[in-house]
Amino acid sequence: MTETSPIRTAEDAARYIRERDIPYVKVGVFDTDGIMRGKYMARDKFLSALEKGFGFCDVVLGWDSNDQLYDNVTLTGWHTAYPDAEVRVVPESMRTIPFEENVPLFLAEFAGPHEAACPRGTLRRVLDRAASHGYGVMSAVEFEFFVFDETPHSVREKKYKNLTNITPGFYGYSMLRSSVHAEFYQELLDTARLMDFEIEGLHTETGPGVLEAAIRVDNALAAADKAALFKTYTKILAQRRGWMATFMAKWSKDWPGQSGHIHCSLTKDGKGVFHDASKPHGISDTMRWWIGGQQALLPELLAMVACTVNSYTRLIPGFWAPTDATWGIENRTCALRAIPGSEKSQRVEFRIAAADINPYIALAAAIGAGLWGIENRIEPDAPVVGNSYAKKHPAKRQLPRTLWDSAQRLKASKAARSLFGDTFVDHYAATREWEEREFRRAITDWEMERYFEII
Repeated sequence: MTETSPIRTAEDAARYIRERDIPYVKVGVFDTDGIMRGKYMARDKFLSALEKGFGFCDVVLGWDSNDQLYDNVTLTGWHTAYPDAEVRVVPESMRTIPFEENVPLFLAEFAGPHEAACPRGTLRRVLDRAASHGYGVMSAVEFEFFVFDETPHSVREKKYKNLTNITPGFYGYSMLRSSVHAEFYQELLDTARLMDFEIEGLHTETGPGVLEAAIRVDNALAAADKAALFKTYTKILAQRRGWMATFMAKWSKDWPGQSGHIHCSLTKDGKGVFHDASKPHGISDTMRWWIGGQQALLPELLAMVACTVNSYTRLIPGFWAPTDATWGIENRTCALRAIPGSEKSQRVEFRIAAADINPYIALAAAIGAGLWGIENRIEPDAPVVGNSYAKKHPAKRQLPRTLWDSAQRLKASKAARSLFGDTFVDHYAATREWEEREFRRAITDWEMERYFEII
C-alpha cells in the first residue's frame, strides 16, 4: 500500500472513479524484464475488473523485452495458444498522472496459475515469508541513469553510435549542471512527489549527462512499486522533452556502469532489529545472519539481479561494481555494504545491482537470501577491509561471469526453489537462457573490427 494514496480497497477505488465521473483509467503490470505493459480501460470495464479481475494476454510473460516469443518455456507459448491470464487490480497502488489531466493509474499483478511467475507476486510471497517470522522489511532503491539529447528515432538512425549526452564532461555533484537544466530536474522531482515515488536526493554523477536519484524508503513492496514506476516515468519525462534516459547497466566502455543499489533493513514490532549496541559495529546477530545468507546465495541468485547480457560488462574490477560475493563495513568495493547507524538507520546495501534490474525480482532475491540466512543462521566471512578488488577470495564466493552461467546456478539452487518456487525458477531461468541465446546470434562491432580483415 502506498503511504499517500487515499485508496485502500476496491470499494474506495470504485467510489473515487464514480464520484469524479472519470471515463478512463490506466492499468499496468510489470513483466519479467521490469517493463510496464498496460492499457487505457473504460470506466465500466475497470469497475468490473476491480471486483472480478480481468484477462490480460499471457504473452506478456511469454516474450522478451523486444516482444520476441520464448521457445523454451512451459508456462505459456504456442502450445497453450496464448490465452488470457487472470490479473487482479491492486487498488491501493493508485496514482494520478499529472501530465495526463490526473487520469488514475493502477498497478495490477498476475493471479491464478500465472501468479507463480509474476514478478510482483514473487516479491509478495517473499515478504509473506518475512511476516511469518514477525518481520517487516523496509527498502529503498537508488538509480544512476544517463540522459541523452536524442530521440527514439535518432538513436536508431545513428545505430546507437556517436550519441549526444545532454551535458559533456565529468561534473559529479555539479550545481552548474543541475541549475542549467533546472526545469527537467524540477519536473522529475514534482512528478515523483505527485505520483508517490518521491525522490530523496537527486544529483549529477561523474560522467556526461549522468544523474543519480535516491528514492524515499518504504515497506519493501511499495519500494519496488516506486522503483519500477521511477524508471518508467523518468524515461517518459525525458522523451516528452525530446531526450532519452537509459538504465542499461553499461552503455559505454569508456564510463563506469550504472548502479541500482538496494538498501534493506528489518523491523519487528515497529523497531529495527539490525542494530545491537553491544555488538561490534552495532551489528546484531540477525543482521549478521542476513549478510551471511546474502553472501552465500549471491552466486546462486545472481541471474535475478544481473538480469541482462549487458549486466556482466559492468562486473569488472575497478569500476565500482563487485566481482565476488564479499561484504564489508562501509566498504564500497564489496558486493554487500553494511551501514552502521542507529536502530532506525542501520541497514545493508546490496551493491551488486545495476540500474537494469527488475526491482521486484531483485528485491525478492536480496530479501529472500537475507531471510534464508536468518532461518539457517548463516555466518558470513570476516568483513573485507580495504580494496576488495585487490584481495583473493575463496572460489565459492566468485560470481558467475555470464548470464548463461548465472541461469544454470539459479536452476540448480535448492534455496532458490524453496524461496521462490519451482515455477518461478524454471520460467525465469529459461527467460535468461533465451536472452543469452539471442545475444549469441548477434555479430558485434568488436568482432567485425577485429576479424573482418585480418583473420
